[in-house]
Amino acid sequence: MRKIRLFIASSLDGYIARTSGDVDWLFTDADYGYAEFFDSIDTLVMGGKTYRQILEFGEYPYKGKKGFVFSKTLQGKNDDVEFVGGDIKSFIDKLRNDSGGDIWLVGGAEIIHYFIKERLLDELILSIHPIILGDGIPLIVKDASLSTKLQLKEVKTFDSGLLQVSYDLKT
Repeated sequence: MRKIRLFIASSLDGYIARTSGDVDWLFTDADYGYAEFFDSIDTLVMGGKTYRQILEFGEYPYKGKKGFVFSKTLQGKNDDVEFVGGDIKSFIDKLRNDSGGDIWLVGGAEIIHYFIKERLLDELILSIHPIILGDGIPLIVKDASLSTKLQLKEVKTFDSGLLQVSYDLKT
């Protein structure tokens, strides 16, 4: 069975982007394990807001991978992604059982919240950048019912000050 993996960056205070959606604070000086992770997946899923934000940065960066965007408003498909409405859990259960590499949950905050709440996420790889934004789009939406135990898998430190932690999610 394929794993659902979240590979994402955040500020020290838990934001994945500025309120405007800007990610100008992210380090781009090194790979930080992204290439190896990207090679391990062949499918990615994301929310509609994240998809639209990615397109604002320029050309769609995940060509060659199967892409699915969960959206209540976008429909159909294009050369890069297929838009999915309806029951996310059923869709993911089917996708998980298809053959192939792992599945990358790209984001954003609302879809991450849903995947954690529904116990769909298997692994969280979090790159914590040494910056405090003070405000922005949170990594995880506040919700007391979201309480989830994590099992530490690995910790990596980098000279840049970036800290990368990997967790398995306990179900």
